[in-house]
Amino acid sequence: MAVPEGSPTYEPGLRWSEVDRFRPAGGSYGTPVAQGAGFKYDEATLHELVKEWNALAQEYRDDLVDAEFIAKVEPPGREYASGDNATITRQSGQALVDALNQRVAYCKNMAAKYVAALGKYAAADEQARTVINQQPEGIA
Repeated sequence: MAVPEGSPTYEPGLRWSEVDRFRPAGGSYGTPVAQGAGFKYDEATLHELVKEWNALAQEYRDDLVDAEFIAKVEPPGREYASGDNATITRQSGQALVDALNQRVAYCKNMAAKYVAALGKYAAADEQARTVINQQPEGIA
């Protein structure tokens, strides 16, 4: 399978299970900012990103339920092999729980960053509205 040309693109609402490969055209991770590092998003994209990061965090929280069972597994028998196997399985389950908790925290942090960006967006809109409302009416 050939690697598609161009960079991977962000498509709001697209589930990765629907994608068989990256799509090189038709969207982006934001418009590059000419004066420096960073990207620009419109308000609708910011809202969609918050929703997607929160949904991903919830998926990880849902997975934690099953991981807790693995982290608390009991040996099926009383012989040495069963006990040792259960100990290793519990350690693996705890590592999974820890990893999922880290992923939940990361997703919540990303959603919070986009919420903060929405706050800046709203503040900039309010500032512009104030400046416009202070202008005299009519043609000068």
